[in-house]
Amino acid sequence: MNWYLHVLKNYAKFEGRARRKEYWMFFLFNFLVSIVLALIDALTGYPLFNTIYSLAVLVPSLAVGARRLHDTDRSGWWQLLAFIPLIGVIVLLVLFCFDSQPGENRFGSNPKNN
Repeated sequence: MNWYLHVLKNYAKFEGRARRKEYWMFFLFNFLVSIVLALIDALTGYPLFNTIYSLAVLVPSLAVGARRLHDTDRSGWWQLLAFIPLIGVIVLLVLFCFDSQPGENRFGSNPKNN
């Protein structure tokens, strides 16, 4: 939960680096909340709650994705690969799984050392 709140507090911070743990814990919590809200939407018959939540976490999701890519010394613009059907999402998944670049890179110091 702390990782999720950390990402939300830095909702529009696209600079810096994010550890794998920060990204994947945010992704997991976001996924679980989306499932619960989708069930609520299905029960009520209105796709309202999940839509509002998805729009609310859109910018934080993009920001943590950019910081995660920065951690592997790639630009956040690599997230545009998601628009390439199937292949782009697979490539992004692999990039998000890479370990941090050791030491400092052009995006800042290694968050594992902090």
